[in-house]
Amino acid sequence: MTAKLTAALRSAPATVPAFAALALLIAWATDQAGYPVTHWAPGGLVLIGLLAIAVGLVGLRAREIPPPVLLALGALAAFTALSYLSILWAGVPGDAWEGANRTLLYLLVFALFACWRQHPLTAAALLVAWVLSVSGLALFTVVHLQSAGSWALAGLLPGGRLIYPSGYANANAAQWLMAFWPALLLARSARLHWALRGLLAGSAVLLAALALLSQSRGSFYATPVMLLGVFALLPERTRSFVMLAPIGGGIAAAVPSVLRVGDHLRGGQVVGATLHHALAVTLLASTAVAVAVAAGAAVESRRTLQPGAAARLHRATGAVALAALVLVLAGGLAAAGNPLTRLESGWNTFKGGYGANSTTGNRLISGLGSNRYDFFRVALDEFAAHPAVGIGADNFQQQYLVHGRSTETPRYPHSVELRTLTQTGLLGSLLAVIGLAGALFAAVRAWRGPDPLGRAVAAGAVSVFAYWVVHGSFDWFWEFAGLGAPAFAMLGLACALAPRPTGDPAPGAGAPGAETGSASRARRPRGLRLGAAVGLAALGALSFAGPWLSQLELESAARSWTSSPGDAYARLRSAAELNPLSDEADLLAGNIALRLGQLPRARDEFLKALARTPEDSYATLELGVIASFDGERADAIGYLARAARLNPREPLGAEALELARQGKRLSFQGVNRAILLKGRNF
Repeated sequence: MTAKLTAALRSAPATVPAFAALALLIAWATDQAGYPVTHWAPGGLVLIGLLAIAVGLVGLRAREIPPPVLLALGALAAFTALSYLSILWAGVPGDAWEGANRTLLYLLVFALFACWRQHPLTAAALLVAWVLSVSGLALFTVVHLQSAGSWALAGLLPGGRLIYPSGYANANAAQWLMAFWPALLLARSARLHWALRGLLAGSAVLLAALALLSQSRGSFYATPVMLLGVFALLPERTRSFVMLAPIGGGIAAAVPSVLRVGDHLRGGQVVGATLHHALAVTLLASTAVAVAVAAGAAVESRRTLQPGAAARLHRATGAVALAALVLVLAGGLAAAGNPLTRLESGWNTFKGGYGANSTTGNRLISGLGSNRYDFFRVALDEFAAHPAVGIGADNFQQQYLVHGRSTETPRYPHSVELRTLTQTGLLGSLLAVIGLAGALFAAVRAWRGPDPLGRAVAAGAVSVFAYWVVHGSFDWFWEFAGLGAPAFAMLGLACALAPRPTGDPAPGAGAPGAETGSASRARRPRGLRLGAAVGLAALGALSFAGPWLSQLELESAARSWTSSPGDAYARLRSAAELNPLSDEADLLAGNIALRLGQLPRARDEFLKALARTPEDSYATLELGVIASFDGERADAIGYLARAARLNPREPLGAEALELARQGKRLSFQGVNRAILLKGRNF
């Protein structure tokens, strides 16, 4: 096997930079799922470097890339370009730049995995390495939870929901389940070693149990959709069912103990003994499934059934699978009751918000109530108002402050589809659909290819992207690079297994002497293409570096201003120069000046913030408060009235406006204390 893998690596040398990219994806997974710009922006620089290495050492010829993949690359590149152009009409240009950079990041990782042909063995090595790395992180999480004290558990599982290591329960569940599906689909492949198949099956149980510990309703409803897709779209349904049986059994054995963790809290926090019992049961179930599947795979690898016996076994397994499906559907209908009633109840709780959910029973079946209905309503209204090219990348928050009805202040619409539609309009949505359709067409060709291992890898890789899309349809996963980047990487990996066009004859194979004139003419376009590629890479690097370095300066200033305000101001000036589209540096400088009692400087900094982002409600409020404190009643009323229009559901702004209209002088110390203590959002 080692010799075969070595030979496969020689035939697919681009696997090496792809492995380096996998290390980056795993690093993101270990800390906040890559959400902070200080995590993913330097990663973008790494991806540009890896692409340059792949192009320089392996070479890249467009005619060797399958046409559907070329279509995907072109459409996704155009979608990325539109995201950057949206800075021009975005209300918050700094956020639009960040959103466009994240889009570029996904384009880069897709290109790195999709542009070069993969051998089935090298593709399997990449996918298995990623799945087992995520599984290793899951095992580390279990060990970490087992050794944590009660004070630490309160932070790791607030309210009984596991948020470690991503910091967000729903993203946590998605991180584990994105690896669960390829673990399941690879474990069924007879082309993998029996021990590896057992390890993958055991990992699937562990991943599913940890996902359940996060109690994500999104994952709960995304799972049946994925199961339906696996059995409706993928071949080898019988093998899928046979593998699902032990894995499902292991998960079922762990479920009662895992659910008990969130259902039996003490003072709103988990009970250590209950959690430790659930984790022990999970590890035992995972180990048992790993051993059972490995044993079955070992037997399968040593015995070859006669065609007749194989056909009878296939029919018997299919009958059992059908009977199991009927039993599951019947049990589900019996438990759920009238489907129409359940749908009506689900819709009512979805519209009704958190208060419409049941207060008894497990969170997963308590209802669909949240503020997402209101998020989606505002997103669709904004699309209707700006249908062509949208409101600008990542520019949802300010519109929600104005038009929303809940007390939340979401930065994103909590849906990858609505994000695309609202923020890039019909044009962006069309480009995204064309790009993904091309990639998925190539992936379908791969999982219908002649090589059994290639088919299994392609199916497993696409399942990563599919889960990200399904669950991300009602959550804000686009913004987590630790989720989005693996999804596009694995979609690209499936594309790399698609059949490739037949190559042209090698250079120099023509008639002697025919090369001189044509070669000299060909060098010029190649030189132009190379220069354009280098220029675009440099622009991309600058685009990633500016916001990243700016954020580092912001964080440094926030740490040092109490001891060295002069140094903090200098760092904030540098931050503003590095990211001239963002008002964050000006807002922080204004806040520091207020706390130091430097009102003229605070006024100047907030005016700078408004110059960059005219609809910034917080800067507008602070300018109104400063004007009131200085006795400038007319200016104060003007600023405060505008702040109230920009954030009409914020009581503090309305209270400050009313006081200013009564002729009372506001205290900026009191207003800022209220913002800090009450968690006001402006």
